[in-house]
Amino acid sequence: MVKLNKAPYNRSLEVLPGEEHKLKPDILKIKSTASLNEITNRIINQDIFSVIDFLPDSFIDLLFLDPPYNIYKNFNSNLFRITDIRKYEAWMDSWMEKLVRLLKPDASVYICGDWSASAAIYNTGIKYFNLQNRITWEREKGRGAKKNWKNCSEDIWFFSCSKKYTFNLDDVKIKRRVLAPYKVDGKPKDWIEVKNSGYRITHPSNLWNDITVPFWSMPENTIHPTQKPEKLLAKIILASSNEGDLVFDPFLGAGTSAVTAKKLGRNFCGVEIDKHYCMLAQKRINLADSDKSIQGFKDGLFWERNTLSEQRKLMHREKKK
Repeated sequence: MVKLNKAPYNRSLEVLPGEEHKLKPDILKIKSTASLNEITNRIINQDIFSVIDFLPDSFIDLLFLDPPYNIYKNFNSNLFRITDIRKYEAWMDSWMEKLVRLLKPDASVYICGDWSASAAIYNTGIKYFNLQNRITWEREKGRGAKKNWKNCSEDIWFFSCSKKYTFNLDDVKIKRRVLAPYKVDGKPKDWIEVKNSGYRITHPSNLWNDITVPFWSMPENTIHPTQKPEKLLAKIILASSNEGDLVFDPFLGAGTSAVTAKKLGRNFCGVEIDKHYCMLAQKRINLADSDKSIQGFKDGLFWERNTLSEQRKLMHREKKK
């Protein structure tokens, strides 16, 4: 167990002394063929290679993959080292090939990576799936470099198992400020005007610059070094699954995909090799029973970064008039 030495306003979630024995019974280990009922809404504390052959056929509606990137990174009890891109691709292929059996014919697949892994993700993905798009999202954190560009973006590759797949466009539209509105004959073109608000509702693109990476003052933050934001997962889950569908994550980490799936009325299953991250994920899942809020997502719309609070102030001023 890792104990944080917190600053006064640090809201990062941690597993407190005495909580492990309460969380442990909910975490699963499987050593033989498991039914769908056994694994639904459960975290499996094992390596994906040791469990994959025990999982049922064709049970996944949405596969979210956030594997260790091809960089040097310490994941608590597991150290991942950078390797040759061809070896990284072979490693990806070793588990991707086995995951295909678990997918429904109309399932969608999202694979996370950075620029250095793009070739490996593309080559592995198109071997088994249909490529639909590549999303690039701005990760505003990042270290500068003396002889290179600062790396502050990541990619998410969007694949489908077939030409038939779920995409709920209306569930992932974005609310943006009206800056230079395009109109034809005085009417909005390809966007919806929100009356007297200064905002518009528009289609989502494959460039996401409205994501905030979890940090210490956000309650969703944990000690996991590569934790994905709930807002990012909400976009993927709402677009590519329906209520009651199952989201599977074989590299669960601190559990963002599972937590967000639960908050949005989906089922989940995740596999994570590190025991402590499983505990963190299970605690977050339990907390989602009483708090289903997702930062940056409100009233069925995704807001630009840091604009929701400004809209609330505007609405408050309007009420006073």
